[in-house]
Amino acid sequence: MCGSRDHGGSLHFMAAAGSSVRGIVLLCGRSFSGKSTVAAHAARHLDAAEVVSLDVINAERNLRSGAGLPIEEWAKTFEMAQSRARTLLESGTTVIVDDTSSPRFLRDAWRRLAAEMEVPLVLVYVNTPVEVSLERHAANRAARSRADVDDEVLQEHLESFEAPTPDEDPVCHSTADGNLSETLDELERRFVAAKADQ
Repeated sequence: MCGSRDHGGSLHFMAAAGSSVRGIVLLCGRSFSGKSTVAAHAARHLDAAEVVSLDVINAERNLRSGAGLPIEEWAKTFEMAQSRARTLLESGTTVIVDDTSSPRFLRDAWRRLAAEMEVPLVLVYVNTPVEVSLERHAANRAARSRADVDDEVLQEHLESFEAPTPDEDPVCHSTADGNLSETLDELERRFVAAKADQ
């Protein structure tokens, strides 16, 4: 699901007018994998970037993501996330989507938005072992540093999670042994390659 390719000549980010770049960075990973940490660092690493978090949108709607929401509520939140992303892209801002992005049809929906907006999309797979996610879930329940996820909801999510496939060409980050700076450097490398291809 994660491999290395030569991206020197590909447009993973598209340069807009002037030297600015806009696009979609789509986070994907299991709950408690560290996606929000990667998203926050990526937002600081890239110029003119903003995070769109589906958990944050749920909280704004007074919904608890970890309780297992009806599909229609998730659909509404997803629609709101895409609407915010579209507005940001129109303003020239790169969007970093903080979500599990599973099943794959959700990732494909973001690809359709990128095609509609004529901007590239980079998929970042935060590949954390299931046992690490479970350990973090237990630690969070004790510390309450973020919203809890019900046990049965987490178990169903872990069992049904659809990881990216090779054809999706993700940037892979392993929180078990990966270096975040290397992941951010890869995003930057694709950013620079896109500028060079203007």
